[in-house]
Amino acid sequence: MQNKFLDFFSAISYILSENGSAVLTTKEEIKVITTEQVFEALKDCYDPEIPVNLVDLGLIYDVQVSEPGKVAVKMTLTTQGCCMGDHMAQDAQSKILALPGVTEAAVELVWDPPWDPSRMSQEAKKQLGFE
Repeated sequence: MQNKFLDFFSAISYILSENGSAVLTTKEEIKVITTEQVFEALKDCYDPEIPVNLVDLGLIYDVQVSEPGKVAVKMTLTTQGCCMGDHMAQDAQSKILALPGVTEAAVELVWDPPWDPSRMSQEAKKQLGFE
């Protein structure tokens, strides 16, 4: 038990800020996550019934990143009756949590505004024959 405490304390350090106050930080570089990184991670998530990623399908409505390492995503599905919604939301959450610097990820399914094909990227429209 004592070794765990020593390991913890050896991994942290105090940094003196400009105003003279001590700030507790880890020795490891603090990772800052961006919305662009989240969108890139979500491009690895696919609707199992459609061979296009969630971003290009236009299913990702909003990505919010707050400090420290908290990410909130609002996404929708092509139809409210889609039986794979929970699976896709869990996959999205898993991909976000795998990003360095992310400590929490919340993925919320929303229905407003309703999804329609106009939300797809040009690439997705071509791939699915909409153009």
